[in-house]
Amino acid sequence: SNRIFGMVAFPWRKDDGYDRPILCDEKIFQFGDAIAIVCADTKENARAAAEEVVVKIEELPAYMNALEAIAEDAIQIHPGVPNVYSELKLIKGEEVGPILEKAPYVVEDEFYVQRQPHLALEPDAGFSYMDENGVVTIQSKSITLYNHRKMIAGGLGLELDKLRIIQNPMGGDFGYKISPTLEALCAVATIATGRPAYLEYDYYQLLTYTGKRSPVSSKVKMASDENGKLIAFESDFVVDRGAYSEYSDALLIKVIRNMGANYNIPNIRTSGRCTFTNHVFGSAFRAFGSPQAHFPTEVLIDSLAEKIGMDPWEIRYRNVHRPGSTMPTGNEMDVHPLPVLLEMMKSKYDDARRRSKEESTSYKKRGVGISIGLYSVALDTVDTSSSDIELNPDGTVTIYNTWEDHGQGGDMGVLATAHEALRPLGLKPDQIKYYLNDTALCPNSGPASGSRSQYMVGNAIIDSCNKLINAMEKADGTYRTYDEMVEEKIPVRYRGVFTTEGCTDLDRDTCQYTPCPTYMYGVFLSEVEVDINTGKVRVLRMILNADIGVIANRLVVEGQMLGGLAQGIGLALSEDFDDLKKHKSMKACGIPYPKDVPDALEVNFLETPRKTGPFGAAGCGELPLTAPHAAIINAIYNACGVKITKLPALPEKVLAGLREQEHNDC
Repeated sequence: SNRIFGMVAFPWRKDDGYDRPILCDEKIFQFGDAIAIVCADTKENARAAAEEVVVKIEELPAYMNALEAIAEDAIQIHPGVPNVYSELKLIKGEEVGPILEKAPYVVEDEFYVQRQPHLALEPDAGFSYMDENGVVTIQSKSITLYNHRKMIAGGLGLELDKLRIIQNPMGGDFGYKISPTLEALCAVATIATGRPAYLEYDYYQLLTYTGKRSPVSSKVKMASDENGKLIAFESDFVVDRGAYSEYSDALLIKVIRNMGANYNIPNIRTSGRCTFTNHVFGSAFRAFGSPQAHFPTEVLIDSLAEKIGMDPWEIRYRNVHRPGSTMPTGNEMDVHPLPVLLEMMKSKYDDARRRSKEESTSYKKRGVGISIGLYSVALDTVDTSSSDIELNPDGTVTIYNTWEDHGQGGDMGVLATAHEALRPLGLKPDQIKYYLNDTALCPNSGPASGSRSQYMVGNAIIDSCNKLINAMEKADGTYRTYDEMVEEKIPVRYRGVFTTEGCTDLDRDTCQYTPCPTYMYGVFLSEVEVDINTGKVRVLRMILNADIGVIANRLVVEGQMLGGLAQGIGLALSEDFDDLKKHKSMKACGIPYPKDVPDALEVNFLETPRKTGPFGAAGCGELPLTAPHAAIINAIYNACGVKITKLPALPEKVLAGLREQEHNDC
């Protein structure tokens, strides 16, 4: 079909998800689309030949943001499909209109979270070949092997059993490789030539042909009673999904159910929609959907606190979830650590407020901001994962699964979980082998996304280990050797399976449902300094108090938390991919430099065991990027009175706010 399947989940969508071509055949939808492939024996020959390719095009109107694409006179980007192709509403409690009219305190504003580029250090690279059985084999940086096989097989004209995908060792990608990039292009070259093919993007290609965090524009209202208790929340947002729709359903529901999700709000009305534009397509980015929702929630609650005359810490403490409270989707969480996480932060918050007042000068204003972030664990509704274990002749074991590793430590997760589960056998870590991320040899463990791997694959690993231990155990409590298992004709390989329980299907009319088995929670604090002559913001200190359940490997987890805080600085202050003529490099896209990230990064943990988690664990990787940007923006306002509602908070935006203050004062 020459199309990549976009993983459509909602049957009521106005498109079928087959909107992204492998090679453009009739229309170019975004800058960077692949139009033709030149195959050659060397890189130099390939580039020289590519220079000889001539493409004649008719230039059409380009809609580079959602507001342009949803205009009444906008032409359809994908013929036969409206630009707004997916819509959803969330309804909880009573109608909010009358409540907002009569509430003692009401605040509202408009917000924008930008098209954040992933800015991974290494290039996107991969290769393909035909194996001895005629199976097209792709080795790449995929973080969802089985999904990628499903997404591209039809476009290549292959049955699933004729396509094998293996993950190469890789560094970070921060989510963009949930989408296929070069996989189908390499496979096309191999199918056409019968020869191995290698493709490596230069950095400009990486920027223009891989997905980005989708921008979200939102209008939000929030109301409280006279005591500062939240009573109503209303929001309307549009997602700029770029040229292609893949994973749009997952993003739309993540944004809609994270709007106001940090607090117990009895009455909520939220509406959201996804639109095509001609900008780069949207893909997953760490904390998928929550930064776009937590940002307006956390900035606006500070505005509400100011209007009431209440401290920002206090209003949060009064309204965070406790037993009996419910999420916007109507479900109650399994644990409630947020009050304790806030209590853990209180003295640090008070010290930071005092310090910022003492250390501010007439030219360098200092301020403190806090925010709350939470994120679900596992895929929405029902999620499942599989993992195999095999006893080897020398008494060691081998784990087989697709816990894809994109810098977060998937291999360590496999080892730590299996080692704990196999304690009855007394195996040392070096006796636990693993073969990971190959669709030909490993069962489907699901994607390394949604902060699901430790929880989902971890539980599947435990199930497989328990099955092996039970098979090896003798009546006297000792354990059979490999030879004894073979002699008694007992299998030496077992498959563990884990499926979430208690999750329910989404109600299309209200979005009331139980989406996931557990959550991660965090309280963020930021201290900043604002230069009032330039508008430059410097982050001085950041603290994250986190509850991700019982920690399996503290070093791995701390690395994830610190990295997420650093990315939060880029999201808040500098990173963007909007102007195709300007944003051509890492530097131009605003990646934070080492001195932009303070040495004073602190992470503290509360370990509340999750009853359904593997040895009490939840998830990890996405929590630290849920809301650090909101804490930084709140700190800027605390420092100098400039409220940034449209990210990033570039110096010129802050300076414009300062100049407007001066004008108003005059």
